[in-house]
Amino acid sequence: MSDKPLNGHRVLVLVTNYGVEQDELLVPVGRLREDGAEVIIAAEAAEPVQTLVGDKDPGETVEPTTTFETLNPDEYQLLLIPGGTINADQLRLQQRALETVKAFAASGRPIAAICHGPWALVEADVLRGKTLTSYPSVRTDIRNAGARDWVDEAVVSDSAGGYTLVTSRTPGDLDDFLGGVSRALVGS
Repeated sequence: MSDKPLNGHRVLVLVTNYGVEQDELLVPVGRLREDGAEVIIAAEAAEPVQTLVGDKDPGETVEPTTTFETLNPDEYQLLLIPGGTINADQLRLQQRALETVKAFAASGRPIAAICHGPWALVEADVLRGKTLTSYPSVRTDIRNAGARDWVDEAVVSDSAGGYTLVTSRTPGDLDDFLGGVSRALVGS
């Protein structure tokens, strides 16, 4: 066990109970756990999380570990925000989730977001001066939120503004995204 690269690291994943893109949740959670990280999934309610495939077809259901209201953000080294259009749109309306995003950025701990996940970062107002990527339809929102630039790359890591932000565009970028997440986590 001790030879795993992420042993001793704790990762918090924020999702709503419906609409998270299946692979953007299950692939990172599985890989991070395989690499030794403890991964906690926080949802808005203590009910199963219904994932979707391609924003429309039902995927697997996942049991959350905790809820937004009961989690303590100080217990984790990295925050991961998966996409899924419905999930991301609803997540940015959850005050406790936004407070968690702000707490990570303010404390200098890394945040990773993929696809539509950066919508929560837009709403939390933590993108000023950052360069990042996302699903292309989120580009204007990101720029309007004060980001320095939006780029069309598989993974972007930016340490400006006091915290590391790792972003990717789509499930097709998951390998690159997870490499960036691991580097950010080990460096934290």
